Amino acid sequence: MNKGQAITIALDAMGGDRGLPVVIESALEVMAQALDLTLILVGQEDAVVTELRRHGVEPSERLVVHHASQRVEMDDLPSAALRNKKDSSMRVAINLVKEGVADACVSAGNTGALMATARYVLKTLPGIDRPAIAAALPTIRGHAHMLDLGANVGCLPEHLFQFAVMGAVLAAAVDGNPSPTVGLLNIGEEEMKGNEQVKEAARLLAASDLNYIGFVEGNDIYLGTADVVVCDGFVGNIALKTSEGVAQMITHYMKKEFMRTPLTRLAGFVAQPVLQAFRASVDPRRYNGATLLGLRGIVVKSHGAADVFAFAQAIRATIQEVRQALPTRIVEHLGMLLQQRSET
Repeated sequence: MNKGQAITIALDAMGGDRGLPVVIESALEVMAQALDLTLILVGQEDAVVTELRRHGVEPSERLVVHHASQRVEMDDLPSAALRNKKDSSMRVAINLVKEGVADACVSAGNTGALMATARYVLKTLPGIDRPAIAAALPTIRGHAHMLDLGANVGCLPEHLFQFAVMGAVLAAAVDGNPSPTVGLLNIGEEEMKGNEQVKEAARLLAASDLNYIGFVEGNDIYLGTADVVVCDGFVGNIALKTSEGVAQMITHYMKKEFMRTPLTRLAGFVAQPVLQAFRASVDPRRYNGATLLGLRGIVVKSHGAADVFAFAQAIRATIQEVRQALPTRIVEHLGMLLQQRSET
């Protein structure tokens, strides 16, 4: 439900590793900046109100508390959460989107349960077979949108084509880029490389009006070769987690080397402005908020360990997607491409 300038977002207040304190503080921070925003805090009412009062705040017209008696734990099986926790804060928040009470939902909870519940409650958009998880990643040219990051382990070429369309629409909407470049992640740039799934997807993309630039390799992700990088969820999740591990390793060794001797500690002190600028430019918290693309509603997944800064970024990303009517734009663009394909 898009109310023009006014936006309502349902927050799963009980989800994530850090839970309620992070959600509340993030909500208050974003609300202070976005005066047209209404937030619905979904969770155990007593706990939510208590946390609000700890910040000197009471529920109001713009800060609504909606009771949910259950919560989805981070280790719950998606099937069990879907079947046994129908009054969880996650499920209720998604229901509010389906009912038109909220324009979107944000949760830091169990990824598998969130995808399963969102898909069951909201259903997929016309022309979309499977939803995909998309997120922005930092590159030397700014950032790139990558999908799928784990929702779909095995994909047909048509699924990869749909992911490309959704990723291109996302990049166009949130980045203001009318013709984002799209690359298909592969083991090489040459046409003969890759499995049949990737090769057939490449043929579908090359025949579309997307700004498809061909195959890209793993190193191209962070070089910013493409604005949108498309792959199946198995490959995407491994690439993402590998990147996170490399970033942690680099941070570890930089700290270790700067602390090695009094001279290196002095060098580290002198280099602090440069190091802080570097840290800020690649800080994953700035890019927090993975979109579950392909649903009949906007659902954004925050990292489970998100702090206040990161969760607030996820809320801001959600606001932008609501303003751009992302699901409607996906349906329109995909419909146009499928019609063009049928006419050729």
